[in-house]
Amino acid sequence: MKKLRPEQTQRKGNTNPARMRRLWILLPVVLFAFAAAPLRENYFEMSKQLEIMTALFRELNIYYVDELQPGQLMESGIDAMVKSLDPYTVYYPESRVEDLRFMTTGEYGGIGASVQFMNGQHTLVDVLPGFPADKSGLKIGDVLLSVNGNVLPDVDEALVPEMLQGASGSEVNLSYTRYGWELPVDLVLTREKIKLPAVPFRSVVRDSTGYIILSAFTRGSSFEVRQALRFLQDSVGINQLVLDLRGNGGGLLQESISIVNLFVEKGQEVVSTRGKNEEWLKSYTTRGEPLAPDLPLAILIDEQSASASEIVAGTLQDLDRAIVIGQESFGKGLVQQTKQLAYGTRLKVTVAKYYTASGRCIQRLDYGGERSIDGSALAVADSAIQVFYTQNGRPVVDGKGIQPDIHVDIPYMSYVLEGLYSNGVLFDFANGWVSERDSIAPPLEFSFSDAHWKEFVAFAEKKDGVIYESESSLIWEELLKAADYEHYIEDEREAFEGFSSVLAPNTKRDLNRFRTEIETALEEEIILRYYLQDGVINWMIPQDSVLQQSIDLLSSGEAQQLLLGPLNP
Repeated sequence: MKKLRPEQTQRKGNTNPARMRRLWILLPVVLFAFAAAPLRENYFEMSKQLEIMTALFRELNIYYVDELQPGQLMESGIDAMVKSLDPYTVYYPESRVEDLRFMTTGEYGGIGASVQFMNGQHTLVDVLPGFPADKSGLKIGDVLLSVNGNVLPDVDEALVPEMLQGASGSEVNLSYTRYGWELPVDLVLTREKIKLPAVPFRSVVRDSTGYIILSAFTRGSSFEVRQALRFLQDSVGINQLVLDLRGNGGGLLQESISIVNLFVEKGQEVVSTRGKNEEWLKSYTTRGEPLAPDLPLAILIDEQSASASEIVAGTLQDLDRAIVIGQESFGKGLVQQTKQLAYGTRLKVTVAKYYTASGRCIQRLDYGGERSIDGSALAVADSAIQVFYTQNGRPVVDGKGIQPDIHVDIPYMSYVLEGLYSNGVLFDFANGWVSERDSIAPPLEFSFSDAHWKEFVAFAEKKDGVIYESESSLIWEELLKAADYEHYIEDEREAFEGFSSVLAPNTKRDLNRFRTEIETALEEEIILRYYLQDGVINWMIPQDSVLQQSIDLLSSGEAQQLLLGPLNP
């Protein structure tokens, strides 16, 4: 090989020692400059836009024709800004920070009752057992007339729940009335710390099956599940378990990891997160020994099961540790974190996406992609859906929530029952029932008799206005308008009138057509008045088709066979 002279080496490789030292000194500076360029541009754009916003805000306050409230104006602007991102990024002014605390802890200071604006009245729709409202004798269906001297018809309905809340130990003055009462009653209640249980129910049901309902992933919810599971194992004895996550909208990420840890071994990855910032490139694994590593397990989900519920259901599905039963879940694969802002305000902001143990992200809507004409986020395209595999080789997909291993259709609700609910007919009838009867049979023994049914039909027939309306009748009305315009009716009037009479509401006929489902709804309303939520849950267990199917699958061994997957028949 020909040896190069020193000058040739310098020309070809540029390896002069002094020059190389200068390059090594300059290289980090150059690299930093390139890396910092986008950052500087971003900060410049932020500064520019903030300056524009400040100028706009100032000019509006000075020159707008009507007097403005600066706080309301800015809050509207902030709300519009975060609304353009996703529904989980939310600004909390100081007046609403307590709502955020309640979401994470399940605690608030109040009387233990929920109020809803119904038929022009502020009505109690739920009363928690053992708290001030319950201890003072308030009941579901009672109508609030005033709070601390504020006459409620004059108050914005959204403010009434806030008026009932306050520091534990403080007093609140109420005036209320009840169905059938002639005069209102004044009442003074002392607020208490209200803690909503994350596990509102745990019991043993058919075939030595443990049944736990988890309603929220608030702080300490995993401890409540652990306590419930330990009670069922040690005090009662169970052969299998159903964990009910239906209607559970999620909550704290760490609680979901701890709940998965109850059923899988230490060191197992449960979920990972990926965000724009490096701090959210994380993997979360189980840290403790499981409480029930081999207990046959079923998870119940529905369309309202979201976020942390989907982490639990999805990861236990990925690990073939539980069979998932019900309906396709909501599809929220995003993680939020709360940030402290100025003057006691907060921002809950989406910081990452999460991925279950198989590596799938179940986020249904793409908030960072193209939007529809009205600005709504679009679902992940079918072409972008990917297939993943569980530990035993069963296929699962991303982008569509958690799809159950066993799908169970939601029971059909007729237009008649839907109308009876939305117009408060069932609610009002139950209020009247309670006013005339001091007690009823225990939940599992109570049933609606023929006499009770006739009483309800007579009550519904006396209601003013349309209490339900079918889709068919609405479409028929549009067709009649078109037929009249095109002169069909004048030639076939009898035919049109005949079909109109078929679709016209007939309360007695329509109620009897859907009697079975309406009676079930009435029984639930009435049992709720006397035995509250515990009574309703006990009453529903035997007729809960999803729960009963899950028990059958676990008891027969079909669930465990399904979890073995296609590779291990």
